[in-house]
Amino acid sequence: MTDTEFRWFDDYFNLYRDAVFNTDIYDNLIMVKDLWMTAHTEGKKVMFCGNGGSAAIASHCAVDLSKNAGIRAVNFNEASLITCLANDFGYENWMAKAIDLYADAGDVLVLVSSSGNSKNIVNCALAAKSKGVSLVSFTGFDKSNTLNNIDGINFWVDSMAYNVVEMTHNIWLLSVIDKIIGKAEYSA
Repeated sequence: MTDTEFRWFDDYFNLYRDAVFNTDIYDNLIMVKDLWMTAHTEGKKVMFCGNGGSAAIASHCAVDLSKNAGIRAVNFNEASLITCLANDFGYENWMAKAIDLYADAGDVLVLVSSSGNSKNIVNCALAAKSKGVSLVSFTGFDKSNTLNNIDGINFWVDSMAYNVVEMTHNIWLLSVIDKIIGKAEYSA
């Protein structure tokens, strides 16, 4: 590896280091853990939504929260659900309609969005708030994004790089799941 390539990777991983290891978020991570535990104790569920890479993060976290932590969680990434609701209500409203169909007061909604400005995500947040659903959001890019300014537990990654934002969201979310489990290493 040349010095130039080595420096590129060093600079690249410093972006992650700076984003992930933000001790200012620890209080919020603990609040999310408590919110998920309360929902579980009260027989409620945790729902996850995202677009693209954020949808993959939502799916991963919903499965791990259910399977590994024993807390009922769902995500809305089923192709037939998305295409049905988008066809009937418009792409900008399909997630809000999913919340209308599946959410109950006291549930928790986790929205993952790099920009925090996707219309379907913002509409979903507003629909959830109107149903008495607690909101947790993970965004990046511009701190003044719409989702980051909707009342809830809001996380923001100070980066303009999609991969840095998305992987930081994934690490933060999985850290809460591992905290609930009580350890970072366990068999599947």
